[in-house]
Amino acid sequence: MRRGTRQGQRPASTPRGSDPADGRAHSARGVLSMELVLTLPILGVVLLGLFEFTLLLYARGQLAEASRAGARQASLPGTTEEDVELTVARVLPERLQRGMTVTSELGEHSGDVVAVAVSVPMTSAAPDLLWPIGVGLSGRWLLSETRMIRE
Repeated sequence: MRRGTRQGQRPASTPRGSDPADGRAHSARGVLSMELVLTLPILGVVLLGLFEFTLLLYARGQLAEASRAGARQASLPGTTEEDVELTVARVLPERLQRGMTVTSELGEHSGDVVAVAVSVPMTSAAPDLLWPIGVGLSGRWLLSETRMIRE
């Protein structure tokens, strides 16, 4: 045993991470940076996906509210398809009105079923952040349809 050391302690001159018995150095330098290199891209994709799908779910709620408002308007007597489309456009924010299509079936008599369907391209609802990994939004639509009874 070296002078000035107790049992189980390494000598002061021995660098951390080396074994004085065999003389080889066991360095842990760079392990943390390698772990970051491996995990940060995964964490980034998860965060981008969370952001994108949160915006899509929020837009879906707005779309459902717009189709409900349109169906309420369509259930009133004397309503035209233009009235329904104006009501839907009034409820939806401007960013969701780009590419919006409104389809309405107006009943002729009291008690008939009226239906209003509102669809919006997903690209106007959220940025296409996951296209590099093959989950693109182009060509996909958000759709909400509401049916009510005509007054």
